[in-house]
Amino acid sequence: MKIKIINPNTSQAMTKAIGEAGQSVARPGTEVFCVSPEFGPESIESYYDEFMSAPGTIEEVMKGDAEGCDAYILACYGDPGLQGAREATTKPVLGIGEASLYTASILAARFSIVTVIPRIKTMIEEMVAGYGFSHKCVSVRTTPYYVLDIERDPDGAMQALRDEARRAMEEDMAEAILLGCAGFASFADSLEKELGIPVLDGVVCGVKLAEAVVDLGKSTSKYSTYRAPEAKRYTGIFEKFGQTGKPIAAE
Repeated sequence: MKIKIINPNTSQAMTKAIGEAGQSVARPGTEVFCVSPEFGPESIESYYDEFMSAPGTIEEVMKGDAEGCDAYILACYGDPGLQGAREATTKPVLGIGEASLYTASILAARFSIVTVIPRIKTMIEEMVAGYGFSHKCVSVRTTPYYVLDIERDPDGAMQALRDEARRAMEEDMAEAILLGCAGFASFADSLEKELGIPVLDGVVCGVKLAEAVVDLGKSTSKYSTYRAPEAKRYTGIFEKFGQTGKPIAAE
């Protein structure tokens, strides 16, 4: 089994750390590797960043089909480009935000997300609502840290994460904590030991769910919503994204 993790931003240090997190839980026989798009934002902290990251992310999915990949994981907590990526392949595509929410709902009745800067709070709340988990997600808590600050000051980021996670437990009665940024992946295990409740990194959740879906022999439904885009010409810098011929059929 070959799983491709795509870090939608172009930070190579973060891509390396995400890849290591994914590899750490993959079972023997599962090949996990992580890449960044050739173009896009260095970090993702706004709606603008999310939209600008989607084309490069989808391109990596298209490359992955030629590389023989069996599943894809989009490693940004807002799951940017997820729906479009599902249209571009028959293989399963999972977002780490989505994966963490489904996993948390099995383990806890109530949970909180702790993420980076305050401006993305609304973005994450909308994502949670879109997946239908607003009744279980009791809070989205933020820290002062930007995405790239995490690798520059890991100790400070960990402390900010720890503080907000404890507040979520004490003030919101959260029974699990979801790490709302792929850059927090390396903090999950130690934070879980400190808090005594499940702490979920979406990259790890995504890898294990991807393995399960591939084992089940399932592919993305091409019956209607996620069928390939209708063939049409794209112009300018998007020319290579134009669809030609018939839409992708289910395998």
